[in-house]
Amino acid sequence: MATTEVILRDKITNLGAEADVVTVKAGFARNYLIPEGRAYEATKANLKHLDQLKVQRAKREAEEHQQAQELAAKIKKLKLEFTLETGQGGKAFGSVTTIDIQKKLSDKGIEIDRHTIQLSSPIKTSGKQDLEIKLHTEITANLKINVKTDGEEANTASAE
Repeated sequence: MATTEVILRDKITNLGAEADVVTVKAGFARNYLIPEGRAYEATKANLKHLDQLKVQRAKREAEEHQQAQELAAKIKKLKLEFTLETGQGGKAFGSVTTIDIQKKLSDKGIEIDRHTIQLSSPIKTSGKQDLEIKLHTEITANLKINVKTDGEEANTASAE
């Protein structure tokens, strides 16, 4: 297969960030990257503009890092509560998933991608848990959640 070198204009997942010189298949460069304005051909003239792109990249990465730190501080202060319905015998119906966690965070004014929430499997048991949210390559926030069953709420309400 024929390959070619291109200079990326912006960050492309699983390929690179702006100002990276990458080798891709010629068809991918010719049919997608260059016509969509996501890359330049790696010619001598274009390689001269590489420094300008690197400055833009450093500025963007510094902004992203700062935003991730601020978001991590907000998330660290939060404690989310979820309620699972239970049937006879205390078996839980449903579970708490990354989508549920993302919706609760969104209600609190924190917008994140649900794929950043590190949850190996949906939560089906009650109790307190700490979850990791990967906000940036170097920054991870810890979120405390408490999962209750509807039977526990009825017990605590009748005890009061």
